Amino acid sequence: MNIVREDLNEGSAVLKIQITPEDYADKVNTSIEKYRKTARIPGFRPGKVPVSLVKKQFGKSLLAEELNKVVSESLFQYINTNNLEILGQPIPAKEEVKGDFENPSDFEFSYEIALTPVFEVPLTKTTKFTYNKVDVNNELIGKQIDDLRRRYGKLVSSEKVGDTDMILAQFTELNEDETEKEGGIVNSSTISMEFVEDKAAKKALKGKKIGDVVVVDPKAVSRGESDTAAMLGIKAEELADVSTKFALKINEIKHIELAELNEELFDKLFGAGEVKSEEELKARVQKDLEEMFSNDSDRLMMRDAYKYLIDNTKLNLPADFLKRWILLSSENQVSTEEVETTYPDYEQSMKWQLIQGKIFKDNNLQLKQEEVVDYTKDLILKQYAQYGIPAPEDKELTASAQQVLANKDESSRIFDMIAETKLIEYIKSTVKLSDKKVSYEDFVELANS
Repeated sequence: MNIVREDLNEGSAVLKIQITPEDYADKVNTSIEKYRKTARIPGFRPGKVPVSLVKKQFGKSLLAEELNKVVSESLFQYINTNNLEILGQPIPAKEEVKGDFENPSDFEFSYEIALTPVFEVPLTKTTKFTYNKVDVNNELIGKQIDDLRRRYGKLVSSEKVGDTDMILAQFTELNEDETEKEGGIVNSSTISMEFVEDKAAKKALKGKKIGDVVVVDPKAVSRGESDTAAMLGIKAEELADVSTKFALKINEIKHIELAELNEELFDKLFGAGEVKSEEELKARVQKDLEEMFSNDSDRLMMRDAYKYLIDNTKLNLPADFLKRWILLSSENQVSTEEVETTYPDYEQSMKWQLIQGKIFKDNNLQLKQEEVVDYTKDLILKQYAQYGIPAPEDKELTASAQQVLANKDESSRIFDMIAETKLIEYIKSTVKLSDKKVSYEDFVELANS
């Protein structure tokens, strides 16, 4: 057994695995004997098939199988022993295998490898990123408090439609001349004025009373196709044939009477004795909003950091090799044209993986099992709190976390979340951040841009 490395260029090489009969002959003979004992061939009892017949019928395939095992084991042993960092996996080189399967003796198999490029991550103390923060002002705090009061408020009847009222209405499909459409849709449903974004529709409904009829486009008083279809009692695919004019007859108007700002509400929201006054409520709401928005600020900063690192990291990948590797390794068969089309996205994804990996390696950032379990336990506790369920004992919580982590997809998702958190913390501690306060509306626009 001998492996010869021939460098093609700075980023790739060919490994030639030279094999002699001493490397494979015993393995092939053992494989033939094993197959002989189980082979079912007409005219012979099981285990009594002559070795010569097995060699004649199955010798080449068994030889190829054992050679493949020897090559694979020696190839990866060489890569590990020599600490080679490679991209993807080795792929067969374009030249043919040297050797004769009819009269086996010496063989030479050639595999091409792509070496992970050497590069530096361009992040220093002089690198600058804008860190957008929501201006948590009195108006935003007031809106949040109103939302909390509404959540625990009472639903009461109202005479006129207000900005946040709920309308129980009957929808009747109309013709273009606003006469009732024969055989058209008639359905009772509800709409919430709070979520009606169409200004003209909101203006037409505001102030109306029970019994009033308003002609509306159902899309203007709903949120997306699935919501429109549910409101009209039809399937989403039927919307294309539906009129844009409906008579909306108001049958009931419901208004949410906000909960009083008192100790009972404070205890419901935050637990007994945690908040005792309106001033403390405002301070707590401000703190909670700032913490919530800080995660969004981190994600915005990370989006900018991602673009900066992708654009500025000098990292050249061997495109021809990677395209061949994708063709050979894809679970589902893909064409050369499909690889060409999707390769830019694949290259960007691999580039980001390499950048992340280098940051973690160079800065000794690690994901310890104990840390992963604690993070998972915290996620479970938040779910309990969300549904108002008391937290279990630590032993039970740990068992639940380990059960979650036993699921491969969930475990991968949680590891990714922790890795992203560590990456964000590293970038924030390394670069120069310029804080910028923006309104909630502008922040949402930035996040959606």
